[in-house]
Amino acid sequence: MSRRKNILLIPHLLVHNANALSSPFTIGFPAMTAWLGAVHALQRKLNSDGFEDLEFMAVGVVSHKADLQVHRGVGDYVNSIIGTSNPVDKDGKRPAFIEEARIHLDVSLVIEFTRVERDEKERFLERVTHHLQSRMKMAGGDIFGFKQLDIYQVKREKELAKIRRKLMPSYAIVERRDLMIEAMDRGLDAMDALLEYLTINHSCEKDEDGKVLWTSKRKSAGWIVPIATGFQAISELGKAKNQRDANKPHCFAESVVTLGEFRMVYKIESLDEILWHYSVDKEHGLYLCEQNKNN
Repeated sequence: MSRRKNILLIPHLLVHNANALSSPFTIGFPAMTAWLGAVHALQRKLNSDGFEDLEFMAVGVVSHKADLQVHRGVGDYVNSIIGTSNPVDKDGKRPAFIEEARIHLDVSLVIEFTRVERDEKERFLERVTHHLQSRMKMAGGDIFGFKQLDIYQVKREKELAKIRRKLMPSYAIVERRDLMIEAMDRGLDAMDALLEYLTINHSCEKDEDGKVLWTSKRKSAGWIVPIATGFQAISELGKAKNQRDANKPHCFAESVVTLGEFRMVYKIESLDEILWHYSVDKEHGLYLCEQNKNN
């Protein structure tokens, strides 16, 4: 670990009804853009509280429990989304049903930030607690609670071990773009490269007694999942009618999906392995969440 990192730990953040539709064709753990966006919104609230120089530089997301709201009935081949019953309208009728993928989560956030003065530490933690307990959303879901916040200064293995103990048992989401690159270097397109590592292959063989033995495995070891990590521009920057912020340039974009891995926290040897930050490549129209250290 090359330099000392100031870390804000938000342990066991309970999020209810988070957005599980992380991209147009994936459902499950919320997109990394949702987590970094929520943390950036928290930073802006703190900037308004007098911490003008505060910046949240990177975020690590660690999952303790995830409960995807789906159901598979007897004889069903696939899961179905569990919908919600919306309130009746003014005529006493149910409004049009919109299928929404939801997930309940127990996560911890590891946030790297610029220095806060020692005499401001208590007020800093109090304001973070206040905003999280207010009407703030996290990945589109409601915050039901969290454990006591803490601040760490991490440079050596000893300090990192303290954070690991606080986080266990859990899985940290890390980027595995290297698998996509390797597959595409062999001539596969992006979708085939994605599916190659997500497909479960079943095979069978007979033993000496003629008994058929079935095995199921994926191409790569580890808990590999698709994750949405940003956006690819499909139009030039400019102005759009009724855009949210009239002072910012606007463009149309589509989701960028790659591979990630849920990795047990005890295997993490450096915070850079789990921290994500924003990255912009205007030349190619890429607005991404990337890791400090690609694995």
